[in-house]
Amino acid sequence: MSAPIQIAVVGHTNAGKTSLLRTLTRQIGFGEVSDRPGTTRHVEHIDLAIDGAPAIRYYDTPGLEDSVALHHHLKSLGDALTPPEKIRTLLRGPEASRAFEQEAKVLRQLLDVDAAIYVIDCREAVLPKYRSEIEILSACGKPVMPVLNFVRSDDSRETQWREVLAAYHLHAVVRFDAVAPFMGSEHQLYEDLGVLIRPRREQLQAVMQELEQQFVDRRAAACRVVADALITAAAMRREIDKSALDEPRVKTRFVQDFKDDLMTGVRRCVSDLLQIHGFRPDDANIAVLPWTSGRWESDLFNPETLATAGKLLGKGAVAGAAVGFALDVALAGMSLGAATALGASIGGVLGQGWGQLPRKLRNKFLAIEELTLGDEVLLVMADNLVRLCEALELRGHAAISSVRLATDSSQAYREALTRAVLQLGQARGHPEWEHRAEQRYLPSRSRQERVAGVEHRLIEVLHECAAPEDIEPPG
Repeated sequence: MSAPIQIAVVGHTNAGKTSLLRTLTRQIGFGEVSDRPGTTRHVEHIDLAIDGAPAIRYYDTPGLEDSVALHHHLKSLGDALTPPEKIRTLLRGPEASRAFEQEAKVLRQLLDVDAAIYVIDCREAVLPKYRSEIEILSACGKPVMPVLNFVRSDDSRETQWREVLAAYHLHAVVRFDAVAPFMGSEHQLYEDLGVLIRPRREQLQAVMQELEQQFVDRRAAACRVVADALITAAAMRREIDKSALDEPRVKTRFVQDFKDDLMTGVRRCVSDLLQIHGFRPDDANIAVLPWTSGRWESDLFNPETLATAGKLLGKGAVAGAAVGFALDVALAGMSLGAATALGASIGGVLGQGWGQLPRKLRNKFLAIEELTLGDEVLLVMADNLVRLCEALELRGHAAISSVRLATDSSQAYREALTRAVLQLGQARGHPEWEHRAEQRYLPSRSRQERVAGVEHRLIEVLHECAAPEDIEPPG
């Protein structure tokens, strides 16, 4: 087995080195991410493991604090020494434990690795101290890969940085926003590293292949979780004596309990999605779920939202009229009744399949009402969960802001999402397919097959999500 590739991550104080490493290794708990300068004071390492073995060992180094003075000191050592010899002379001298203690930690590590990733906060102006940094890092005689961080910022000075890097013969530059990485930027980083350290190129290609497979597996796992949640929602059915509904408080409690059960399933799904993507559900820095609270629940049953969803499902104005027909707004998007006007309007007998007809006739005879979800609610729910999957795929593990779900979509996306939701119809005839956390649950083969079918459709939906600006252009 080959020894791990050793990479030092270097740069000015507060450029985002630890943030980059969290994102590259998908380890949200590594180091400390803060707006305070000089958060990292010692060299720490973190491994990118493939099949349980370290493939790349990254070294997170302290920020370079006084590069101008250090550059001047190195020049004072004369011209008889090569640049790497000057660095070693510095490290043997007293200044390495005094004025340049922090810089010495960086340089000592840099001499002992295969290459360096130089993280640049491209919101910063290209000041003389950064030119000194580049010359000092180049003096170590190791390949240096510049990574432009925060390129999505309105204050980005990417063009100026590219110009100065090219002046120092650093042409292989990767745009990698550690908070919101571009699709493909990770691959580009390892591809360019393979050019800089050719003896390790085959090893880096194996890393790229493994990471690409992990992405495919992660997306499939996320879609499987969403498919399971949607199957559970579609299978939900609650029955009540018709006479009991004459009491308003009973009716309100009946409907609210149904909604609470639905939202419990949604939250369980979201928690699983966060875990799949390497985020902690209880991490205060993620602030990921304002829409699983009352606000999102209100959106889920909003009559206007459901009317729009109905049009996507091909129900046109009928869906809007059906939602408006609900005398109790709490029932919007839900079917209440064995074969009542409301139940027939939103996911009634024909919409839910002929297989349910005997049960509905029985309910009508016994004066039993049942509550189920309409396709409109399932479509809104699927849209939000798929967009969360998309957002988590594009989210860096150093991000501290709330997740924002995209709101625009292509026609292909809407059609693919609608096809996925229409596959949920079979679940309406199988209330035993509802997965409740408090109950011991062993899914049937038919349910597993249905989940697999919906999962496949959702993967197609996510494929349609990718926007051009999320893809890293060749640098």
